[in-house]
Amino acid sequence: MSLFQDEQRRKFLRRALQAGLWTTAGSSGLIAPLVYALDRFPSQLASGKSVHSLRGDVKVDGKKADENSFVTASSAIETGSSSYIIFAIGKDAHILRENSRVQFSNGRGTVSIKEEENVLVDGLRLLTGKLLSVFGERRSSQKTYSLRTTTATIGIRGTGVYVESDPDVSYVCTCYGKVELRSEKDPAQKEEIVSMHHDAPRYIAADGKQLITPAPMKNHTDEELMLIEALVGREAPISSIGGYKSPRKGY
Repeated sequence: MSLFQDEQRRKFLRRALQAGLWTTAGSSGLIAPLVYALDRFPSQLASGKSVHSLRGDVKVDGKKADENSFVTASSAIETGSSSYIIFAIGKDAHILRENSRVQFSNGRGTVSIKEEENVLVDGLRLLTGKLLSVFGERRSSQKTYSLRTTTATIGIRGTGVYVESDPDVSYVCTCYGKVELRSEKDPAQKEEIVSMHHDAPRYIAADGKQLITPAPMKNHTDEELMLIEALVGREAPISSIGGYKSPRKGY
């Protein structure tokens, strides 16, 4: 590791310590995944590599995963109790927490690892659980990325979001960027959100008169966003100490 990288790593970990990252967050059971990766300065993943780190019972496309597993744009990933996986597909990076299931889609079905399309994701469905994601900008010719939960559809173009998907309610925090949030039950109930720093978290209920309601910011951290942005060669537009910092760099 170079002197520059070593100094950057110390700064990164110091920010995390100052933010109190190394503790369990109450009843949520969340332990920030950075605590599992203290010995790894977050740098861009090498070409052909998908997984930064993982723990516990993790399956990719039905097979037990390890750090050499390859995640494609049509992969299904599942985590068990006390498990997580931090990974990237193309310009997008994610942390999938414990007891979660996610299905990615490229609009063309299963693709070969050798094909270029294995990094061209156009949507995902969080069937259950918790997912923190950052998405690279799509070209203007590309349709908006679609993220679906049990109760909501989120239209995304280059942003960071944290999502929880349960049978009766979903939680969506637009960490930064712009999304269109729409109820699955009543598509007429929708909201466009522009956020600089976790400005407008929302609950989206499966039933009731008002399906989209305000929510608190919970269960995710700026440090985690900084980590996964770094995995795809970008700098997050936030600071763990100072809040919103600048437009996201590294496209």
